[in-house]
Amino acid sequence: MIVQQYKKMLEGKSVIRELSEFATERGKEIGYDNVFDYSLGNPSVPVPQQFTEAITDLLKSKSSVELHGYSPSLGIPSVRKKIADSLNNRFGMNYTADHIFMTSAAASALAHALRCVTVPGDEVLAFAPFFPEYRPYIELTGTVFKTVPADTESFQINFEVFEEMLNEKTMAILINTPNNPSGAVYSVDTVKRLAELLLAKEKEYGHDIFLISDEPYREIVFDGVKAPYISAFYDNTLSCYSYSKSLSLPGERIGYLAVNPACTDAGLIAAMCGQISRGIGHNCPSSIIQLAVAEVLDLTADMSVYETNMNLLYNQLTELGLSCVKPGGTFYIFPKALEEDAAAFCRKALQYDLVLVPADSFGCPGYFRMAYCIETKKVSRSLSALRRFVRETY
Repeated sequence: MIVQQYKKMLEGKSVIRELSEFATERGKEIGYDNVFDYSLGNPSVPVPQQFTEAITDLLKSKSSVELHGYSPSLGIPSVRKKIADSLNNRFGMNYTADHIFMTSAAASALAHALRCVTVPGDEVLAFAPFFPEYRPYIELTGTVFKTVPADTESFQINFEVFEEMLNEKTMAILINTPNNPSGAVYSVDTVKRLAELLLAKEKEYGHDIFLISDEPYREIVFDGVKAPYISAFYDNTLSCYSYSKSLSLPGERIGYLAVNPACTDAGLIAAMCGQISRGIGHNCPSSIIQLAVAEVLDLTADMSVYETNMNLLYNQLTELGLSCVKPGGTFYIFPKALEEDAAAFCRKALQYDLVLVPADSFGCPGYFRMAYCIETKKVSRSLSALRRFVRETY
C-alpha cells in the first residue's frame, strides 16, 4: 500500500504554485504580459557575466570527467575552502572547509540541519510569517512544528510569546532573515536579544538549542539596511544558504550548510550531513556548478531592480490605504488585506488579473504576499490595475 501521509499531502498543494499555474494559463488567453503575476519568487535578473565566463572557462579547460563526475559526498574540497575563506573575510568568522557541506540549495541545507540536531518528538519553533514549506520540512522529520505568532507592527520577533512557548522539548529555532514573505530584516538588537534568551534557556534546560538560520536573501537588502550575520551572535548556529537569489541561479540548485566552528560538535556536523544524505538522497550537487560558483563567491547579480520595484509598490499600496511594513530586503512585500479573509481578497484581485498570494499558509491570516521579482515596466503597468481593484471593490 502506498504511504497515506504523502497521499494526503496531495490534497493540500502549494497555494503559490497553484496561483502560478493559474497565471500561466491566464497568460495563454490574454498574453502573459497582461497578467500581473506576483505569485512566485523566481529571480528575474540575469546571472553575473563573470559566472557565465567561469562556466565557459571550465568547459574549455577541464576534463569532462572532472566537470560532470560525482563530487565527494561533502562537496568539492577546494570549493568548501573558498566558501569558508569568503565567510571569514566577510563576517569575521573562522570557518574551515570541514565546517562547510555543499547542498542542493537552501532547502537541502535545511533538510540536513534539522536532521542533525533533532529527533522525532522534539519541538522546532519558527516565527510567523514563515515560508509555507517549513511545515513539511520540519514535520516530515518526525519533529513537532510550532509557530510563534507574528509581531505585525514590525515583523521582528514577538519575544513575549516566544519566551512563553520555549520549553524543555525545544531543540531548534528556525529563522529566516531577510524574511520571506514580509521582507523584514532582523535588527542587531533583535538578534542579540534572541541569542541572549537562547543562551539562558540552554542553561536552564541543560541541553543545546540550535539556531537554524535560513539565509537565501542575505544579500538582498535596501537603502543602507544591513543584515546581521546570525552565526556571529550565537555559537550554536547552522547557516543554510543558497545562491539561487544572490546569483540568480535557482534552477542550478546550489548552496551550502555552514556549521559555526564554536558550536557543539562543530567538527562532526558536516560529516554527519554526508551520512544523512545516504537516507534522503540530497548528495553530490552538480560538480560544474560548484566549481563555477567558487569563482564568483563575493559577487551578486545586479539586484537594484528589486528595490525600485519595492518602492513603486509600497508607495502605491500605502497611498491606497493598505497597511504595510516597508520591506528592508528580499523581493517580497506583505500588505494587510482590505478584508479579514485574505483568500477572498486575492480571489477578487484575480478579476483584475492581479495574482496575489493569501498568507494563511504563511502563518499570518489577513495578509497577502506580492513577489515583485518581475520587470519594472510590468510593475508600473500593474499599478493602474491595483488602483482600479481597490477603488472599485473597496
